[in-house]
This record gives sequence, C-alpha cells and structure tokens, in this order.
Amino acid sequence: MYKRIRELRESRDMTQSQVSKLLFCSQRVYSNYERGDIDIPTSVLIRLADFYDVSVDYLLGRTENPEMRK
Repeated sequence: MYKRIRELRESRDMTQSQVSKLLFCSQRVYSNYERGDIDIPTSVLIRLADFYDVSVDYLLGRTENPEMRK
C-alpha cells in the first residue's frame, strides 16, 4: 500500500507537501504514511482514493485494478 500511494503521488508530479495539504496533515505525517511508519487512518485512505480516483482496495493492494466499482 505504501509504495502505491508514493507511485500515485509521483505519477501526478506532486510533492509530499502538496499531498499533505490536501489531507490536512503535515508533510512529516504524510512522509510517515508513505514509509509505512504509521498506519493510514481510514478517513485518509478514502480521501486519497477519491483524489487519485482509485478504489481503496487498490490502495490497500487487494486488487491490481485501480478502477472504482460503480
């Protein structure tokens, strides 16, 4: 999961600081999410999934299909 959120961020050519502002957290906290040093709260996972337009299952590595089920 942690590698995936980094790849998504980099694919949008965004910095950790830019994404952290979208999530209303500090860059340090977001960096800890990407490294897997702290667990990502469910509410943050949902915000990330919505922002990147992918499913939470994709972020969690439960599927290789990033599309959200409708």
